[in-house]
Amino acid sequence: LQDNNIPYNVLIADCGKRVFLFPQCYAEKQALGEVDQEILDTQVNPAVWEISGHIVLKRKQDFDRASEDYAWKLLAEVSLSEERFEEVEAYILEAVASGEVQTEEEEEAAVVVDEDPLHHSLKNNHDAPVHLNEGCLVLP
Repeated sequence: LQDNNIPYNVLIADCGKRVFLFPQCYAEKQALGEVDQEILDTQVNPAVWEISGHIVLKRKQDFDRASEDYAWKLLAEVSLSEERFEEVEAYILEAVASGEVQTEEEEEAAVVVDEDPLHHSLKNNHDAPVHLNEGCLVLP
């Protein structure tokens, strides 16, 4: 995505076994002047909702008129069109197919797991990384 100038956020879960990509189209739309002035006037980036899980409204007037329809309108501003989604999906699948992205099996094969990582960390150099089970790596 980065090679194709597509901004995105990444959420990594389960010690790296699950990776969620959130393409960011709002900043691009904003730079191109494609965001409705009404949305800009709220002074809120609706993309923050995906991160926080809460609807952020700064102005009383926005709060007073908040509704499900209004929320959908704001979310539409940060959502990819079907065409753009398919384009982004193709970039991701291309990266996976080219080997730029490791599969779970390849990642597990590359991870070193100590039998007793905490004991190992305490008796050895405190600056050394600690390898935990399930592919987690904790750096001091």
